Amino acid sequence: MSQTLATSHLAAASQPVAPTKKAKVPWSKAPKLFWSGVFLGVIVLLALLGPLLGPDPNAIYPDLPLSPPWPLAGQVMGHWFGTDDLGRDLLSRTAVGARISLLIGVATAIVAVVIGTLYGTIAALFEGKTDTLMMRIIDILYALPSLMIVILFSVFLGRGLVSLVLALSLFSWPDTARIIRGQILSLKREEFVEAFHSIGGSAPLLIWRHFIPNTLGLIILTATITVPRAVLTESTLSFIGLGVEPPLSSWGTLAGEGWQLVRVAPHMLFFPAIFIFTTMIALNLLGDGLREYFDPKKGR
Repeated sequence: MSQTLATSHLAAASQPVAPTKKAKVPWSKAPKLFWSGVFLGVIVLLALLGPLLGPDPNAIYPDLPLSPPWPLAGQVMGHWFGTDDLGRDLLSRTAVGARISLLIGVATAIVAVVIGTLYGTIAALFEGKTDTLMMRIIDILYALPSLMIVILFSVFLGRGLVSLVLALSLFSWPDTARIIRGQILSLKREEFVEAFHSIGGSAPLLIWRHFIPNTLGLIILTATITVPRAVLTESTLSFIGLGVEPPLSSWGTLAGEGWQLVRVAPHMLFFPAIFIFTTMIALNLLGDGLREYFDPKKGR
């Protein structure tokens, strides 16, 4: 009898555990995923190929300062988005700004997801006083004025890309930690965890083989939520002059430059602002689409 019970436990623990099967939304019937993916693909292509569509982003054309976009420029050809106050091509600069903004957003999401996943997993595994203390730390972070702390953090560390990503990640990982903690606490009550422990399975193997696969969907969702927040916060910092340092330029930097000349050259503000706005919408639609794909009931 005991051998039969042990054998059944071993068989249950050795099988890869899959989440409860749900009716997923077919890709062909997920318009949010499709259209947001198409637009983000266009943005990525602009970031990669944009400088090839126009002149060197740092090339100065002293005879063409504040030139309007090509359809309004009359005889001036080759500057599709017009030029800035120094005569630099705005299309090329917007493409380079897309690289910086998206790089910061993705890097922040990766750092925040890694920290948040580790933190939430540790809190859920230990529970008790350790879990309570770790959650109180997160509550303290939530109570702080995040934008002000990020500004002070970025000023203290400097205006480089690495320091900016670290500053943005500081207040981005608690959301991931809370979500992962809740999911793992729920998984710990499943029968397969008890069976796994009964055969002497180690905690690292349990995390690697069972907890991570069953939380992968949530990890992806939190990453898609973190990217637009990071891009918007970075744009805000760059707009007020606390973002990336020249010669680097992000969409926020370009929008800040355009705001100073909005009366005489509105196109300098229009193009970076419209890219920030539409990218935020696309990223949020992507998150909603993924939520519906992984869990149609929650998506509704």
